Amino acid sequence: MAAMVLKLLFCTLLMIKTVAQTTSFIFNGFHGANLSLNNAASITSGGLLRLTDTGKQETGHAFFPNPIIFDRPPSRSISSFATKFVFAIVPEYPLLGGAGFAFAISPSKALPNAMQNQYLGLLNTTTEDKPSNHIFAVEFDTILTQEFNDIDDNHVGIDINISIVAIIVVVIRRRLKYAELLEDWELEYGPTRYSYRDLFKATKGFRESELLGAGGFGRVYRGVLPASETVIAVKRVSHESRQGMREFVSEIASIGRLRHRHLVQLLGYCRRKRELLLVYECMPNGSLDRHLFDVSRPSLDWEQRLRIVKGVASALLYLHEEWEQVVIHRDVKASNVLLDERMEGRLGDFGLARLYDHGTDPQTTHVVGTLGYLAPELARTGKAAKATDVYAFGAFVLEVACGVRSSAMEEFSLVDWVIEHWRRGVISEAGDPRLGGEYCVGEMEVVLKIGLMCSHGSATARPGMRQVVRFLDGDAALPDISPDYMEVGVSLWDGFEGFDHLFFTYDASSLSLLSEPSVTESVLSGGR
Repeated sequence: MAAMVLKLLFCTLLMIKTVAQTTSFIFNGFHGANLSLNNAASITSGGLLRLTDTGKQETGHAFFPNPIIFDRPPSRSISSFATKFVFAIVPEYPLLGGAGFAFAISPSKALPNAMQNQYLGLLNTTTEDKPSNHIFAVEFDTILTQEFNDIDDNHVGIDINISIVAIIVVVIRRRLKYAELLEDWELEYGPTRYSYRDLFKATKGFRESELLGAGGFGRVYRGVLPASETVIAVKRVSHESRQGMREFVSEIASIGRLRHRHLVQLLGYCRRKRELLLVYECMPNGSLDRHLFDVSRPSLDWEQRLRIVKGVASALLYLHEEWEQVVIHRDVKASNVLLDERMEGRLGDFGLARLYDHGTDPQTTHVVGTLGYLAPELARTGKAAKATDVYAFGAFVLEVACGVRSSAMEEFSLVDWVIEHWRRGVISEAGDPRLGGEYCVGEMEVVLKIGLMCSHGSATARPGMRQVVRFLDGDAALPDISPDYMEVGVSLWDGFEGFDHLFFTYDASSLSLLSEPSVTESVLSGGR
């Protein structure tokens, strides 16, 4: 058996309650505690109680110096008790474990011939399982002992006279299902860290009945926090590597400070093994994609769709330009837009988001996102930037207007399909048939053209989110462009605010472009 060091750390509390009185004591460190120690037990120079050292086959006991009476005449009622302590088991060979230890209540400090290993320094082969022992113990066992019918090699058990085959009242598994990773550096993030126990209970053990949705990057569950009764959404994301974890948690904590009426509030996170759990406020009407693409649901009307597009656009403008840092979302799509009680759209799921300072270049990173929303330059540069979010927003806008998933088109892309309608002079007819023609033609044209411009294959040809918001709010008119605009790399946006200069770059040759395009008067107040 490997040697083991067992330490009880800085705080121990035992409280005994009776009808007539309450007895309690607290040890904040064990210097001056006057405990009765024997065998290998000792108090370290730092005030820790060490029950065993690195020697072989050791036992150690530490008893409270004075007896505590649990039953008192005349009622003979039995007192209840509670105790809290912090401990560490430090085996010499981590893979082999150690023998564990027990919190015990005994009629005597004398435990003659007590054995180590499976007997935990309390009894031996001749005294175990005898009713006359009158020993109660809560064991923290790190060895599987077949003769005692241990459930595994890592459990907590309640023992009567040291027998999990004679009078075992109950066996409590160590709550491995609640185990989580918490490192010292995470303490600075304070309230943004949730306990796994709370999230487990809130989601009813991540029961399938609480599942709100699932995607390539995780599953989302509805939950209710037990203490506050706050309704939350919990996303479980696998994370195979600890590399960059500190930076990731730092960014999550920063993102938790974002405040915008069209963003889903990120409340905090939890880390467990190879899993991250992100906690958001819960939106009662679920994700937008279900309302757009599920034909069994009532269709969203045009006014609702336009309001959702405007809301997400304003949220991206806030992330890109109006917060203290630049936030690149990296996963803008319909399933990450959630609907609140007023059917207003809120952009959520910041599990892939990245931050950088204004005026600096984004760093190269792994290409992540969702097929159909990934800008073509990502594969070449590996840099997620404002323009890559704009590209995803373009795909999102076309989906909202057309009622078709960008990845669902088989013969050609959704962009090509809308462009073909544009070439034939009927771009508004690309709108979702479920709308039944009940939309403002001018508004539909503007929204579809914004979706196309944002979906341009050249990053420099896409507008920024400030321009997009101005177009949607009717504060600026769209430039007078033709469908050919989508086939070249055209930069219209430097200097767009004052229309003082416009310039072009080419991805294709032999195309003649106007150097000073006129401006259309087709704005969002257009007629039906």
